[in-house]
Amino acid sequence: MFKEKQINGKAVYYSDLIDVEHFFTSRDLVVKDNIDAIKDYLGVERLIRPGQTHSDNVEIVDECIDYNNVDALILNVPNTAIYLNFADCTPVILYDEVLNISAIAHAGWRGTASKIVQKTAFKMFNELGSKPKNVSAVIGPCISFEEFETYEEAINLLKASVKNHKGLFNGRYADLKGINAEQLREIGIEKTDICPYCTVRDNDKFFSYRKENKTSQRHSAVIKIK
Repeated sequence: MFKEKQINGKAVYYSDLIDVEHFFTSRDLVVKDNIDAIKDYLGVERLIRPGQTHSDNVEIVDECIDYNNVDALILNVPNTAIYLNFADCTPVILYDEVLNISAIAHAGWRGTASKIVQKTAFKMFNELGSKPKNVSAVIGPCISFEEFETYEEAINLLKASVKNHKGLFNGRYADLKGINAEQLREIGIEKTDICPYCTVRDNDKFFSYRKENKTSQRHSAVIKIK
């Protein structure tokens, strides 16, 4: 279940599915304008964001500072936090409760079609030893099924990314949250919490690229491991 809390009097949202510090910021708490406050809140020295390009590239955080052309980061380094930015695209947080490994993936329709959440999970499995039964997924605020109308080619690519289409498509509309959840189910990740908020419908809380005439403003998904 998603809940609200405050950081310096500004709303952020989190899921009680995972017990590691994480949150999705609102339009009242833009990370780039509140870096020091968020670092203080998290108690970290490093707050890392990749150079997002709607790719399906996934990297594991190390001593590197710059992660260019990367749309998912995996974190297994203590005293460090990561964040990615969003404004309609789907934020997906993964957390392995046994190995204390986390990840954030930026799944716009292109990233969703190219299965970036699966690729992130497989990297956790293959390179860090995670097991599907130990991984939970938190899917954050994004454009909703009812608001995400797109063109036929995009629909076909999204359909090709899942085996089970039931309830995920309606003509030129697609459920990005549901598609990402289904992709995770298909590789054995069953524990999922899906945020009820829509960035278009709940535009008073979150930024929407589509509704706000291609706004450059972004809300974020943030996580720190124990």
